[in-house]
Amino acid sequence: MDIDRWVNTFAPNGESHDPVGTPPLLRHDALRHFLTGIFSLFETVGLTEDHIFVAGDSAAVKWTGRGRGRNGKDVSFEGIDVIECNSDGKIILVHAYWNPAPVVAAVTS
Repeated sequence: MDIDRWVNTFAPNGESHDPVGTPPLLRHDALRHFLTGIFSLFETVGLTEDHIFVAGDSAAVKWTGRGRGRNGKDVSFEGIDVIECNSDGKIILVHAYWNPAPVVAAVTS
């Protein structure tokens, strides 16, 4: 749950579509704001990479998330991220395929 560490994985001009279909998060300030909002719902939360498929500077990652909401409820959720990196290894683009609605509902009810 280290927001700055996560934001630092992105290039300064990084872009995230998390989840796909929502307005993109552009640059570090938007990414930091997004994750701060997510973390405000949880006592603990994290992702485990189940499978990683790398092709050049891109990767697809199937992951499982687990956390405990501030309401004391435990949640588990899954998704797939498609990630593109620059030559410095920083993320320039993420497309995150998952549905946050049931997760948010569980940890805020």
